[in-house]
Amino acid sequence: MTAMTRPARSAVAASGRRPLSAGTRWGTTLRYALLMGSVVFVLIPVYVLLVTSFKGAVEADPSRTWFLPETWTMRNWTNAWQELSGGLLRSLALVIPSSVISAILGSANGFVLSKWRFPGANLVFTLILFGMFIPYQAVMIPLMRLITSAEIGFGIHTLILMHVVYGIPITTLIFRNYYETIPAELIEAARVDGAGMLRTYVSVVLPISVPSFVVVLIWQFTSAWNDFLFALFFGGGAQAGPVTLALNNLAHGSIMADYGASMSGALIASVPTLLVYILLGKYFVGGLMAGSVKG
Repeated sequence: MTAMTRPARSAVAASGRRPLSAGTRWGTTLRYALLMGSVVFVLIPVYVLLVTSFKGAVEADPSRTWFLPETWTMRNWTNAWQELSGGLLRSLALVIPSSVISAILGSANGFVLSKWRFPGANLVFTLILFGMFIPYQAVMIPLMRLITSAEIGFGIHTLILMHVVYGIPITTLIFRNYYETIPAELIEAARVDGAGMLRTYVSVVLPISVPSFVVVLIWQFTSAWNDFLFALFFGGGAQAGPVTLALNNLAHGSIMADYGASMSGALIASVPTLLVYILLGKYFVGGLMAGSVKG
């Protein structure tokens, strides 16, 4: 190994950094190559969706999947928007109340189970969590009989009820883990000041619960927006149900599959969840980590 020249040693000493060895440089290059390969692999479906959405009926063929369209057209987007616009509005009417209501219920449950303990609290928490492990498919027939016998009807209001109930276990878990990190002295100080359970929750706990609310709202919004199984059983059909039902009908034409309109519809339907993650995504991991360590 050749010795470093005096100017080189002076530059290294001034910068406070040691020169990278050949092995370190190769390792860094390999990591960046793997990262770029992963990005390309993930973006391949997006490329196919985007390119096919601008193709006409003749060009939108599986044999020409990777080719750019010879004639760019917006008709697929127009047709998809006409078919999905009503479903998009109904999906918004579904996901907003279901996300907010389940977040509030999960927050209240998490506070009581973590800071306002009562006999059998651990058993109640375990039973609530048990709801996370019940497959939706296993309860569809009992739920259908229950909804029918109760004469609740089918539509967005029924789907709101479903997503609120099935969102309680995961929201309770997230909020309970977060509230476990709140110092007990803070709750005791509120009690000393004469605050009861409700006042402590509203005045002390809720103002510092924003990270967990962001996590829960993103989770519930995405889950309800992308749901198809509940929508299929209880949505009341494509004309009264959320966008997933309308998108399914768009993908299965009466004569042949309309690939261009299907790709356009998939991109349109994904925009709301994409915006949610762009606007709130940076708070998602932080909110999860805020309840991961106690102390």
